[in-house]
Amino acid sequence: MAAIVTGLIPILRTAVDSTATYKGRTMWFGLLCIRLVTVFLAQFPWKSLNDDFECNTTDKFCIKACFNKHFDSSIVMAWHFLFILLVLSVLLMELFSSHLRSSFLKKKEREMVSESEQGGVTDPTMTVGGRMMIDLHKSKSSVVVYLLSVMLRIIVEVLFVYVLLKWVLPKLVEETYHCNAKYCSELQCVVRGTAEKKMSVFALLFISALVIITSGMFCLYSVGHYLCDG
Repeated sequence: MAAIVTGLIPILRTAVDSTATYKGRTMWFGLLCIRLVTVFLAQFPWKSLNDDFECNTTDKFCIKACFNKHFDSSIVMAWHFLFILLVLSVLLMELFSSHLRSSFLKKKEREMVSESEQGGVTDPTMTVGGRMMIDLHKSKSSVVVYLLSVMLRIIVEVLFVYVLLKWVLPKLVEETYHCNAKYCSELQCVVRGTAEKKMSVFALLFISALVIITSGMFCLYSVGHYLCDG
């Protein structure tokens, strides 16, 4: 658990220390941090899931068999895996911006050498030590990569919503569950603390909806502002 919270440090450090930036970068890292904190808090009600599952029998074998049959899909690990995919979608644009900055500096170095050989004077402080802002108006390829990273973010969030609605919530809708596991039949089982578990799911759904709406609006804005007007 602590490792997840510790993950905020490199994310925030990357957001602050980068020498290249682009439109919406701070917001993307902010949403990533919000997602990390939400996943960290939302998994607390699920930590005791094994103890919260009870059946009207003292047979531990049957209780475990019914538990495995009812919770037949990973829940918390699926959240963690999808969060990793979100990080990768953000890193895609980070790697591209780093590549652009490296190419830009090499180009400026070649220009400085060429002008110095011709006797020209060039100010070396224009790009050294400053923070480069990627101008999406001047590079269509940058816009395409930017839109690709945002679309990947939307796809991951849609998968997140699918997991929450299809894998998680259906396991919490009923008060009791009828279990007919192998060697165990006609058992009634119940999951304690469903209110807290549902609330954690709703919190994750809210963040996913926020990211999907924000990303969709940025996609429309980028297409209209950088591609159509260009």
